Amino acid sequence: MRFKSSLLLITLAAAMVLGSCGNSKKSVSSTTGWAYNNPDFGGFEYRSGYEQETGPGLVFIEGGTFIMGQVEEDVMREWNNVPRRVTVPSFYMDETEVRNVDYREYLYWIRRVFADYPEVYRKALPDTLVWRRPMAYNEPLVENYFRHPAYSEYPVVGVNWLQASDFCSWRTDRVNEMILIDNGILEMDVNQQNENNFDTEAYLLGQYDGIEGRRPMRDLDPNKDTRRVRYDDGMLLPRYRLPTEAEWEYAALGLVGNSYQERLTNRRIYPWDGHIVRNASKKERGRMMANFVRGTGDYMGMAGSLNDGGDVTVPVKSYYPNDYGLFCMAGNVNEWVADVYRPLSFADTEEFSPFRGNIFQTKVLDEEGMVVDKDEFGRIRYRTETDEDILDRPNYRTSDNRNFRDGDAVSNIATGEGWTEAESNTSSMYAGTGPMGSLISDRSRVYKGGGWRDRAFWLSPGTRRYLDEREARDDLGFRCAMTRVGRPESGKK
Repeated sequence: MRFKSSLLLITLAAAMVLGSCGNSKKSVSSTTGWAYNNPDFGGFEYRSGYEQETGPGLVFIEGGTFIMGQVEEDVMREWNNVPRRVTVPSFYMDETEVRNVDYREYLYWIRRVFADYPEVYRKALPDTLVWRRPMAYNEPLVENYFRHPAYSEYPVVGVNWLQASDFCSWRTDRVNEMILIDNGILEMDVNQQNENNFDTEAYLLGQYDGIEGRRPMRDLDPNKDTRRVRYDDGMLLPRYRLPTEAEWEYAALGLVGNSYQERLTNRRIYPWDGHIVRNASKKERGRMMANFVRGTGDYMGMAGSLNDGGDVTVPVKSYYPNDYGLFCMAGNVNEWVADVYRPLSFADTEEFSPFRGNIFQTKVLDEEGMVVDKDEFGRIRYRTETDEDILDRPNYRTSDNRNFRDGDAVSNIATGEGWTEAESNTSSMYAGTGPMGSLISDRSRVYKGGGWRDRAFWLSPGTRRYLDEREARDDLGFRCAMTRVGRPESGKK
């Protein structure tokens, strides 16, 4: 995953070039008249004209407004995604679903680095038993699908939501570590062990030193020599993460291909034009546009003319990409998104960058603003905000961000010592709504896109389902996203 960053080192000489020479407006503060990037004026650093680099594997998704929600007949009669207009800010998304080879690379790194903590490796392993069926002979897939090189380019499955989120965090650290290595800030250190491994947040907070590279960052403060890279240098990328439901649905529709000067030419049911799931072009007319179940017992068609070319999943770059250049945004495997599932998300949502999250968490900091400690696996500890924390904040708002009653008066009344008491625990939110209660809880996560086991109905980006974040399936994978910082339009068009 070697990433060649084109960002210049902000050394003294480079900073002077970026700020330009002489007394131009770019090199002098319009507020104080003091020169930027000049140790003779205290060394305040300012970089203009920043353009975010595209991280490995990602595609730029220009944001905008769209009608989020279901457009097909609601055959399930759930009414859980009624259309509403929202705006999604620009972001980045993986071109393909995360592959088996990608996840094996992740496991290899964990086993090599966390040599003294085998439980970390075991916790990250995908569940290969998801392939088993009591009335089917799927043992070859149990044994071969994840490890065999024949399936390296296929999407990883058997990964739950928590494991997918951990993969995103690991990927963030590996990409940012390579950026620092490529720029000479750090030397490659393949002997990192256990808690002594590169972590982006730990590095930024001064809790990881590593091996200093040949070109350390020059500090323009006249009283200092060198320094570590700061987040405001713009060298490190924002974190990889799971996309929000709104981001995923927006990216899947790819409306840049059927709009003209803010006019939507036709409303899409699928990630392609038309109301059918077959290719309409003369060259490949009749071929399936995605990997799904055509009908009862028909997973790939008849020998000699397989309709979608896949008995189970297919390689991640199969079929045509959508208008954003994303592959398999319908079919192949369903994909985890970040949101907690609520049936009425459409009725209680933000118009800009909507997201249904869960409990808000903060880092544990000391008086100096440093992270107090990390856990036994080298990860920064978090804690849940208490009611006292919220009340102590100067910008306290009434929303508690914990369940479907966000912001109302009742949900802000704590009846016990904290939110773990039975009276205020949201895990019982829908208890008593049916003979068996409800499966909807704060652990229920949304997944979208349809998979190789699904009928065409689930290929529409507006459809949504949910699963406990601790569970996994043989038709459920994921892809990563990244926040776009700065202006919504890319400067690299």
